[in-house]
Amino acid sequence: MTENRTIFANGTKPLLLFVFTAMFSALTAVCAWVQIPAFFGLVPFTMQTFGVFAALLFLGGKYGSLSVAVYLLLGLAGVPVFSGFRGGVGVLAGVTGGYITGFLLGALAYWGLEALFCRKSRFSLPARIFALTVCLLVCYLFGTCWFALLHEGALNAVTFGGALSTCVLPFLIPDLIKMSLALLLHKKLAPVLHKQR
Repeated sequence: MTENRTIFANGTKPLLLFVFTAMFSALTAVCAWVQIPAFFGLVPFTMQTFGVFAALLFLGGKYGSLSVAVYLLLGLAGVPVFSGFRGGVGVLAGVTGGYITGFLLGALAYWGLEALFCRKSRFSLPARIFALTVCLLVCYLFGTCWFALLHEGALNAVTFGGALSTCVLPFLIPDLIKMSLALLLHKKLAPVLHKQR
């Protein structure tokens, strides 16, 4: 029996697929509003990564990525879905915007790994953990490169290593906790929701 269980059963109506996709976009926005300022850097602690992890686990790579894309498009259009109730191009173009854009790149990486594992065998729990970890690392990498690039040549120039220590290292443990929480909720709720579809 395959372990690649999302909340969708075979033959789920397209309208229902998009309803759940929109719901997880909204969840990610709510998670972004749960914010704790980081006194040591520019990037605040939020629950956004939990929203992204949950979308990918419950919806699968395809619709999870679509959910993240909808979330970014809403923010790009000016809807205040980002942390601090912010929205607009300025947020994504800002020094920490790379981490938000990185959510989509990470989700796409997850989708690709999901397709690879499913083609070879099954998307087991260890495979999902690996894919979520890659998703997080892609987000970190793109966001950190963006952060360092925008500081290049400025008076307060930041090296890649400096950006890592400011914007990544303090978030490693909290993000791993959020990943664990998303995995736990998926394990408990996905089988129930799957049966009801």
